[in-house]
Amino acid sequence: MTEAFTIFNVVRILVVATISFFAAVLLEPLWVRVLRTYFARGKEIVKEGAPVFNALHKKKEGTPTMGGFIVWGTVAMLTLIFWVLHGTVDGFWSRVNWLVRSETYLPLAFLIVAGLVGMTDDLLGIFRRRGFSIKMRTLMYTVVAAVGGWWFVVKLGRDALNIPFFGDVVIGPVWYFLLFVFVMVATSFSADITDGLDGLSGGTFLTIFAALGAIAFDQGKMDLVTFIAAIEGALVAFLWFNIYPAKFFMGDTGVMALGFVAGSTALLLNVPLLLPLIGVVFVIESLSDIIQVGSKKLRGKKVFISAPIHHHFEALGWHETQITMRFWMIGAIGAMTGLALFLADSKLPPLNGHVLNELVQTIFR
Repeated sequence: MTEAFTIFNVVRILVVATISFFAAVLLEPLWVRVLRTYFARGKEIVKEGAPVFNALHKKKEGTPTMGGFIVWGTVAMLTLIFWVLHGTVDGFWSRVNWLVRSETYLPLAFLIVAGLVGMTDDLLGIFRRRGFSIKMRTLMYTVVAAVGGWWFVVKLGRDALNIPFFGDVVIGPVWYFLLFVFVMVATSFSADITDGLDGLSGGTFLTIFAALGAIAFDQGKMDLVTFIAAIEGALVAFLWFNIYPAKFFMGDTGVMALGFVAGSTALLLNVPLLLPLIGVVFVIESLSDIIQVGSKKLRGKKVFISAPIHHHFEALGWHETQITMRFWMIGAIGAMTGLALFLADSKLPPLNGHVLNELVQTIFR
């Protein structure tokens, strides 16, 4: 990359993030008015089977949900505006547009489709008091992910997985498709589990996308970086209103949209094995939930006072903001560690991966 090219893209990234922030700030009062007018019932706090959670969060009942629309709605709107300008006005706007097939078609499609599916879940929770069941949610996540997996395998020809310090290892289209679906579903479910305290999921997504944006920048995928910058700007605006005490909750429309974008971006950049580090808070939250459910079924006892683990700390007497800030710090450390491993991997010659490749070929054949 030339110096002029790099400077232009840095300016473009910063300007787009700033525009996205102010656009989301302007959208916020309009969307809150819609929520309070048409969806005034707001969030219902679970009562059955969750007495600790209910006691901790009863005061939040009725808080508007679906606030995550502010993030993905802003990004989708700006993407459309700059794409239209690119197609109708000559010159400068063709360089600002970031909607390109090779980098941003799929993440944008996931952002909108997953956001709409999540919004449907939120609406069912408001009007029917219950959203999708776990089975239905898993099915819907899998179907949406499968479409993306097909695109990766058939349209992009992906069949190799990058193993840090060993390079790309071919696992074949079928196994890559299954890996894709697993990463997408796991990321979205983990994000949903994490969305339990004011600002927790939003701040965690902020550090995840910052790390993924840095990786995309290093790989020269500037349109993808600009798309991520738009998400970051809108996320900061969302957090302005979502930190304790939250004016609204992110809801499934936000966590599903952003979870799918984070997963697909990691796969586009070929760093899915670094995603557990970059999104370490999601991993911790999911594991605590799995441990709790497994222990109750196998031993008839709970490991945590309440799960996922952020509710355990609440039950111990930690203030909500204390938990959120500390989890943000853990998330930032994980994201920086993942980014550092990527940079070390990309700058150092790969180890001899011949034996590893042969082993993988034997396993996945």
